[in-house]
Amino acid sequence: GAFQKKGHSARVLTPEEAERLAKDQVLVSEFKQLKLEKEAQKNWDLFYKRNSTNFFKDRHWTTREFQELKACREFADQKLTILEAGCGVGNCLFPLLEEDLNIFAYACDFSPRAVEYVKKNALYSTERCKVFQCDLTKDDLLDNVPADSVDVVTLIFVLSAIHPDKMHLVLKNIYKVLKPGKCVLFRDYGLYDHAMLRFKSSSKLGENFYVRQDGTRSYFFTEEFLSQLFKAEGYEQVVNEYVQRETVNRKEDLCVPRVFLQGKFQKP
Repeated sequence: GAFQKKGHSARVLTPEEAERLAKDQVLVSEFKQLKLEKEAQKNWDLFYKRNSTNFFKDRHWTTREFQELKACREFADQKLTILEAGCGVGNCLFPLLEEDLNIFAYACDFSPRAVEYVKKNALYSTERCKVFQCDLTKDDLLDNVPADSVDVVTLIFVLSAIHPDKMHLVLKNIYKVLKPGKCVLFRDYGLYDHAMLRFKSSSKLGENFYVRQDGTRSYFFTEEFLSQLFKAEGYEQVVNEYVQRETVNRKEDLCVPRVFLQGKFQKP
């Protein structure tokens, strides 16, 4: 079984979890941190080389995000322009293009290899989407996307992979291509998610920021941090809440607490 709840209260740790996190205060050395930052693109490229298109499941948009896209239309068959910032190999992109024929999608990713996988997908069509390689922290989106032209930007499990000091650069970049009055849809890892509690010691890069064994990094968001991040770049907050999901495996008596942060932020 599984249950899900949404709201503004963060997950409460068990005493064992709290003790384990309190003990884990040693940070990865500055030398290694700089190396990880320098090799971030290479590490994601190797991730896609190892996993090809098989790692993430297709995310079918029949959930909240899809309703959001319907809601932002002024009339039923209105053609929408979206930007998927950090598209990976197209697990969100292609289900969406199949389900909604009145969408043109821009899509970009940090990893050149991921972009190649998108272009090789049988569903890829230049009439319906434009995919390009982009480091959202430094490459100007205006080189590929016209200013104020996008109805919806999706930022789904992307910002967590970026150094917290550079996250504001991504939001600044996206702001330029978003139409006034339109939104960024956000979903990412929340504080005390199961994945955060599974890191071994010597994986910690900073507060709520960790490195995986393959060199890719992950940040775990609090509601307050995310709110400040978007507001500092001029966005208005529409929704910002924790999604807590508990999956219980009765046979093995295991309970896996997943925590995500889900938000919607508007360009005034």
